[in-house]
Amino acid sequence: MKRLLIAALLIVPIAASQDPAFHYGAVYFRKSNPPEADWARDHAQAAKIGINTFRHWFMWSAIETAPGKYDWRDYDVQMDLAAKNGINVVIAEMMTAAPEWAFAEYPHARFLGADGRPVNSGVSGSSAVGGFPGLCLDNEDVRELAEKWLIALVERYKGHPAMHSYDLWNEHTMQGGSVQNMYCHCDASKRQFRNWLKDKYGTLEELGKAWYRYSYTEWDQIQPPRGFQGYPESLDWLQFRIDNAHRLAKWRVDVVRKLDSKNKVTAHGVGMALESHPNASYDDWRSAAEVDVWGFTWVASRKGAEPWKQFHAVDLVRAGSRGKPFWHAEAQAGPLWMQPQVIGRPRDDGRITDEKDVRLWNLMSIAGGATGILYPRWRPLLDGPLFGAFGALGMDGSMTPRSEMAGKVARWANANAELWKSRPVRGEAAILWIPESQLFNYVQQGSTEHYAQSARGAYQAFFDSNIQADFVHLDHIAEYPLVYLPYPIHLRETTVRRLVEYVRNGGLLVSEGLPAYFGDRGKVGTKQPNYGLDELFGARESYVEFTPDLLEDFVLTVRGQSISGRYFFQEYEPTTGRVVGRYANGHVAAVENSFGKGRTILIGSFPGGGYYRHTRPQSRTFFAGLLEWAGIRQAVVGSDPLIRARLHKGEGGNVLYVVNPTREERTVTVDLTETVRGAKDVWQNKAVKTDGKRLFVTVEDRNVAVIRFE
Repeated sequence: MKRLLIAALLIVPIAASQDPAFHYGAVYFRKSNPPEADWARDHAQAAKIGINTFRHWFMWSAIETAPGKYDWRDYDVQMDLAAKNGINVVIAEMMTAAPEWAFAEYPHARFLGADGRPVNSGVSGSSAVGGFPGLCLDNEDVRELAEKWLIALVERYKGHPAMHSYDLWNEHTMQGGSVQNMYCHCDASKRQFRNWLKDKYGTLEELGKAWYRYSYTEWDQIQPPRGFQGYPESLDWLQFRIDNAHRLAKWRVDVVRKLDSKNKVTAHGVGMALESHPNASYDDWRSAAEVDVWGFTWVASRKGAEPWKQFHAVDLVRAGSRGKPFWHAEAQAGPLWMQPQVIGRPRDDGRITDEKDVRLWNLMSIAGGATGILYPRWRPLLDGPLFGAFGALGMDGSMTPRSEMAGKVARWANANAELWKSRPVRGEAAILWIPESQLFNYVQQGSTEHYAQSARGAYQAFFDSNIQADFVHLDHIAEYPLVYLPYPIHLRETTVRRLVEYVRNGGLLVSEGLPAYFGDRGKVGTKQPNYGLDELFGARESYVEFTPDLLEDFVLTVRGQSISGRYFFQEYEPTTGRVVGRYANGHVAAVENSFGKGRTILIGSFPGGGYYRHTRPQSRTFFAGLLEWAGIRQAVVGSDPLIRARLHKGEGGNVLYVVNPTREERTVTVDLTETVRGAKDVWQNKAVKTDGKRLFVTVEDRNVAVIRFE
């Protein structure tokens, strides 16, 4: 009887005006889905199982049906149903769906690709509503039109009892187009670009010198590049697009905050700042700085179910959030049918989602520090290419084992509010996010693959030894004693100065090969390493080779380990440094140096990219050995290499998350750096045996032990 009473208490809806301990829910309404006849039932059913948050797509094209004429009817119903059932509403403004009449009346504002083709209104693959991808907001007349609609939206709902927050610009800063055909080349965007160039260069003469174009006579002669090369005009165009996207993101935030100081502002990206910074402007640090709650989309069916992949996205977003709350804003709870990302992959690689997958993916994000989980659908869409995708419920809105598991996690998360007062500890190492190297990789080779795989491979190598490697922005490297620098072939001189200062002050820097080989404006330095890095690393280049097609199985020896390199390689002559690595030909591959109060290791190839392709045990040992070199003690050590453990500390106490991503029960011993007096798994609700600094943990398949200990 007592157990039944506790269960009943857990499903009482929280008043929507109260911020729940843990936001748990989904996107519910996308205009065409779900059917209206089911709205009331769906809300009541969701609240009953513990769902406390719904996000709805408030689509401009579905609301402003004629100039100045708004149809709020369906959205009013959603808000009222949410209030009735104690569900918080996140309003996702979707001005990326512009009204059909606006496409006709403002043809100059249609997005224009690099190929010169204007983009007409289309129906979204994620919702059977027209008006996508919207109109170019660089055009002041259209931006004023969109602002009017946004003002009307905020004014109508800011005081509603179900109102919680605004989600601005779905999957933040992505302006549309493809990687090779980016938007926008319309006249207004060109004007914005020219103004940006004026701010950067001051005069037309200085711009001409920088761009190697010496015969400009008017600013209007400047055109953005249609293709990309490793020249300053390409780098400037990409940086302008990034700055412009964040300008338009901030404009949205400013409009909302001017009208509503009570409700929160949220936004979410896609956890892809390691590969999509050039084309989609993704920068978790910059985006998160503007909002109250940041977040990300990550679905295993599109990315692969290997646990390091989801963890690396969570860690990247957590790093950018800088201590702010962040949500797994679009998490998978159902299958993805027939989409190109899944074809050819095994059934258990995120394709056929079951309740154990939901449990594992939820708890992995929580282990990484997420304080909210929403699904991209509560009920699967009934039409379009994404029919049946991602939702926890059946096609008819009926409960499934997946939605039962979602409810279980939701109730548990809100019944254990103290957990969220503790946060992930700082990682033992940091991987530096270097946007300029990523941009140069893109303009030089047409993709960011080398950069992304180097950064991800380094992360994966640390992860495979259960070492928490945090991503770090250049502004924050002083917070970490050990920093790993992936694929640094293009560095600005200002970046180099910051790295030199970091080491001089006692930092430990491990750099992959060819650091700053290409300097400002993409120009090769005549002395390598460039910008005085030869002094930092205590070595000079003696030979270099750019033969990526020949180096896919490249091996070098560093600090006693035979590791994989990749892409390019650089040989060295030590100056003040000492040799710690060689290539098969006996030439110097790695140099260690003391500089100021700190130390460096320079490795002539790219171990991160090498590990991404070849997960060699010796490469993993090399990465793990960097902690010993740095004198850093690993926070958590497990006996099973397939188990991952993450430690949280704070006002909520000490919490250890032990993740079993395998399909069998596993028992593991976990060693900590402090003595444990008592421990309990608060997710599986069972005691945990301890012995000094050691815990003995059994975790079911695709499950996580959440252990509070003293």
